[in-house]
Amino acid sequence: MLLNTDNMPLPSTSELKKSRYIKGHYTDVHGLPCIERIVCSVDETPEAIPTTIRGTIPEWITGNFLRNGPGKFEIGNNKFNHWFDGMALLHQFKIAAGQVTYKSRFLGSDCYMANNEHRRIVVSEFGTVAMPDPCKNFFQRFLSRFEMPGSSDNDNVSFVTYKGDYYVSTETNFMHKVDPETLETKEKVNWRKFIAVNGATAHPHTDPDGTTYNMGNSYTAKGAFYNIIRVPSTKMSENLKETLEGATVVCSIPSLDKTRPSYYHSFAMSKNYIVFIEQPIKIDLLKIVTGKLTGKGIKDAVYWNPELETIFHLINKQTGMLNSVKYYAKAMSTFHQINAWEEDGFLVMDICAADDGKAINNYLIQNMRKSGERIINSPPLQVFCTHENLHSEELHKYGGLEFPQINYAKYNTKPYRYFYGCGFRHLVGDTLIKMDLEGHKMKVWEHPGLYPSEPVFVPSPDATEEDDGVILSVVITPNKDKSTFLLILDAKTFDELGRAEVFCSLTPMYQL
Repeated sequence: MLLNTDNMPLPSTSELKKSRYIKGHYTDVHGLPCIERIVCSVDETPEAIPTTIRGTIPEWITGNFLRNGPGKFEIGNNKFNHWFDGMALLHQFKIAAGQVTYKSRFLGSDCYMANNEHRRIVVSEFGTVAMPDPCKNFFQRFLSRFEMPGSSDNDNVSFVTYKGDYYVSTETNFMHKVDPETLETKEKVNWRKFIAVNGATAHPHTDPDGTTYNMGNSYTAKGAFYNIIRVPSTKMSENLKETLEGATVVCSIPSLDKTRPSYYHSFAMSKNYIVFIEQPIKIDLLKIVTGKLTGKGIKDAVYWNPELETIFHLINKQTGMLNSVKYYAKAMSTFHQINAWEEDGFLVMDICAADDGKAINNYLIQNMRKSGERIINSPPLQVFCTHENLHSEELHKYGGLEFPQINYAKYNTKPYRYFYGCGFRHLVGDTLIKMDLEGHKMKVWEHPGLYPSEPVFVPSPDATEEDDGVILSVVITPNKDKSTFLLILDAKTFDELGRAEVFCSLTPMYQL
C-alpha cells in the first residue's frame, strides 16, 4: 500500500497500475490432522523446571523469552466458547549459558480469581456470556440481565512494555503489571484512569527514544471515536507508582458509522506518521449493550460487511493532525502490519491482509476441536502491497502468512529486506517462513505434526546484517509421545540450531 503523505490527490488509476492486490486463495488442503489436544486446559508450572537440550543453544542468547496466551478453557462445569476467552497463562523460557528453564503462571486477574472462587464462569468474555448466578432468586436473575456488561481483565494476548515496566494486555481498558522474573501479577492498571478511552490494542509501537504509541476507542454521545495514544518514554517522577501517568490522546478520529465502529487489532507506524485502517469488520455497539439481555457475546456483535470500502487514515505523530486526504481501498481485513516507512514523499506500508473478514469465527473452540477434514478454512491471509507482491506463488501452498515479525529494533519504520511469520494451512500455524523481499525468495521450516507459534527475531551481538541473529518460536504438538519445545533457528539460513524440550502440556503461544 502506497500513501501520499502530502495533502495532494492520489495518483491516477493508470499510475497505480503496478499496484496489485492478489485475491485470496482458498487453502485447498485435505486430511489436515486434528489439533484437539492442543486446544485444551493445562496446568501452570510456577517453579522453574529444566529442559532437555537437543542441538546447541548459542551461548550469547541470555534473557527471558516471555509468551502469553489462553491456557484454561473451562471453569467447573462451564466451558468457554472461543479461543480468545481462555484464561491468560504466562510463560517464561529463561535462557543462559546454553541452557533453558521453563515456568508458567496463570495471570492473577480479577476474572480468574472470581471464576475459581465460584467454580463457574462469572465474567463474560469475547465469545462467552456469563450466566446469572443460580443462587439468586428469579427476580434477581431477571434484573441482572439489564446490567451493563463489564470489561474482562483477562489479559491473554501479549506482553508489552511502557517506560521499562512489563505488562500483559488484551483489547479492553485493563492491563496487568507483571514481574518478568517470577511471572507474578503485581497490579491491575486501568487506562481510563489516565485518558478517556474504553480500551487499547495489545500491539503498541515504540519509537527509538522510548515513546510509545497505541490506539483505543471511546464511546460518547456524539458517537464512537478512534484515538491515537502517546505514552512518554520516562516516568514523570520516580515517586510515581502509576507508569501510565502522562499518557495523552494526540488525535481523535470519528467513526464513519457512529454506532458501528470498525474493529482493529493493531495499526502501522512510520517515523512521522500513524496509519489507522478503518476496515469493514464492524462492531454493533447496541448488540454489545444488550448482550446480557439477549444472551449474546461480543463476538456476535462483530461482523464483516463486504459492501464497505476500507479507509486509511494518516495522522502526523508530532502535530496530531489528521491528513485531510482519505485513502480508500476495496473491502479487506487486516490484523497485523509488517512495517511502514517514508520514501520520496510517500508512505510505504506492508501488511498481512485478506479479502474476507470472517476468519475470526473459525476460532470457536468447537471448530478448533474438529478433525482436520471437517474444518472449513477461510481464505488465507495474503500480503497487500503497492508495486509488487511481497511473495511468490509458492506462499499459497503454505496457506498464506500471519504473525509477521521483523528486526524491529533496527528496521522498524525503515526500509527492510526480511520478515518472518507463520504459514497457516491449519487453524494454527504449521510452518515458519522467512520472506526475502529481494527476489521474493522464501525459506520454510516445516515438520508434520508440529505447530510453531509466532517467530521472534533476536539479533546477534554486534550484528552488521539485517538477518544476523536467531529466530525463537515455541513449537506445540498434539502427540503425547512428542515434547513441546523452544526452537532456535539461524535467521540467515533458517537451519535449526537447537531446541529446548519441555515435558509438560502447553497451549499455542501466539501474541494474538
